[in-house]
Amino acid sequence: MGAFTRIPLQRLRPRSLWRSRTPFTAEEARRTERWLATARLFLTGSALLAAWMDQGQIRSVWGYALLDFYVIHGLVITFLLRSRQQTTVPFLLLVHAADVVLPGVISLFTTGQSNPFFLFFLFVIAAAAYRWGLWETVVTSIASVSLLWVDSLAFRSGAIDSLNLWLTRIHLPTLGADAADFEPKRLFMRSIYLVVMGLLLGYLADQQKKLRAEKDQAASLLAMIRMDAGLTGNLSQMVGELLKLYGAAQALIVSRERGTQKVWVGIVEPNGNLPELEWVESRPDGFETYLGDSSWSSCYATVHQKGGTPTCDVLSLSSDHFVLVRGDTSLLRIFDLHSCTRFISVSYSFGPELSGRIFLLEPVAVSNPEEELMFLHNLVRQIGPAIYNVYLLRRLRRKAGALERARLVRELHDGAVQSLIGVEMQVDVLRRNQLAGPLRGELDRIQQLLREEVLKLRELMQQMKSSEVDARKLPGFLRDAVQRFQRETGIGGRFLMDDAELSLPEPICRELARIAQEALVNVRKHSGAKQVVVQLLETNGIWELIIEDDGVGFPFSGRVSQIELDSAGRAPAIIRERVRLIQGQLTIDSKPGRGARIEVRVPELQAALSGV
Repeated sequence: MGAFTRIPLQRLRPRSLWRSRTPFTAEEARRTERWLATARLFLTGSALLAAWMDQGQIRSVWGYALLDFYVIHGLVITFLLRSRQQTTVPFLLLVHAADVVLPGVISLFTTGQSNPFFLFFLFVIAAAAYRWGLWETVVTSIASVSLLWVDSLAFRSGAIDSLNLWLTRIHLPTLGADAADFEPKRLFMRSIYLVVMGLLLGYLADQQKKLRAEKDQAASLLAMIRMDAGLTGNLSQMVGELLKLYGAAQALIVSRERGTQKVWVGIVEPNGNLPELEWVESRPDGFETYLGDSSWSSCYATVHQKGGTPTCDVLSLSSDHFVLVRGDTSLLRIFDLHSCTRFISVSYSFGPELSGRIFLLEPVAVSNPEEELMFLHNLVRQIGPAIYNVYLLRRLRRKAGALERARLVRELHDGAVQSLIGVEMQVDVLRRNQLAGPLRGELDRIQQLLREEVLKLRELMQQMKSSEVDARKLPGFLRDAVQRFQRETGIGGRFLMDDAELSLPEPICRELARIAQEALVNVRKHSGAKQVVVQLLETNGIWELIIEDDGVGFPFSGRVSQIELDSAGRAPAIIRERVRLIQGQLTIDSKPGRGARIEVRVPELQAALSGV
């Protein structure tokens, strides 16, 4: 492990590439120019007031003429901005060039180096910072300094004296300029002031625009969060936007359940406007590979060869400070698995359920890693609660739906079911009193229909109650379902389960419960079986739900896979659809006249990912 070095949070660098791609909109540019036009008028008005209060500040009538021209210039710009619908780039450059040139000319007619007209130089530098950024502001300050040195050269070359002589000959006032104000030593200090001011204002403006770009990006990502997309959908959408933002070749979403070391890896490829998230099976050492080092919240890692041995340079953000580790080897496994040379990663946590990391492989738009790590860290802190709120809201809606279904179940039990049972009992009394004849047979048929409807209603009630079934409740639910099936139908039933700990997410458990219910209904209606066995087994990370009976079987013989069932359109259609929803594998083994066996396999990893 290399040496640890703490580095500063901020450096004097241009904005990262993606931030430079977020300029003002046309409306924002027009509003900015209007504000600058108002400031320009206020500045020239203040200059005229200062000249009127202290007339010694201006040496020549030409200075007043230039100030008047500057006022007219500001009024014309204000009028054009309010009358035109668009502000073009050539117009902005022309206005900015005039703002640069006029202070350089006005300085010829003012006294000393500390006169109030020096504010004209500060205004044009502030305008450049407000419009653009650091380097444009520095260029503006250098241009202003250059004009002052041109004035100094004009004095040293005698051009000013020649111009004054010509003005005298045509009976016009002279310029009144003082060569002492443009001595190289004094002018050098003035130039330093302007350049330093340009650097300062440009840097502050650049940082402000950086924050604005980050907030705009975070706001746009938050606006993409949709209630109907679910956790996986929103994650893939957010990561897809980060892929576009940084021009990365690929993204990884590494996730794990809180309190366990089970890791799932999702891959997102840049694929147009709809990024697709593909979950792949993690290696046994997935936790150590991707999540082993928990000391950092985000990091930027690059790999290089040193003496023929690959090593990493890792810049990580930990506890609000950056740490640079040279010669690191803990992340080499990631570079080997994904054949990349650099990546940027950020950790996330969605409440107490899920946590993990997002990796952007081969990012391009990273000119300042420190800025990007801090941005991603703050972005996840803003977006994480919003995604988690979507997750909680979906759970709340499911809970509300479950409560409403429970209310309907109670009403059905206390109303329709009890009424049907009461009618069935009255029919039974009538049937017993009717010793023989066609009426007794009709009463038998009516009583059987009533019993069938009661069974159907009870099966519907059980299906409505099965929505809130998680890994903890599924074994008990299946056991109760088998026992209830045995009581209501008279068909013998058993439930068997391995001692292994069930670790399937709630959506998968819910679908398995419904599959078992549907299979038991089919056994009651169609099989004519005397015994049924429901098993929930685990073998090498694969959970298997098995429903086996000794009835008439299906109208085909042999072992048939789900692909064959789908292609032939064979029953049971509802079970096939539910298995497809959880991305499981369905197999039916039918022995006509001797029974059937339904097997539903769900790999533990795939089941967990389907529930994310």
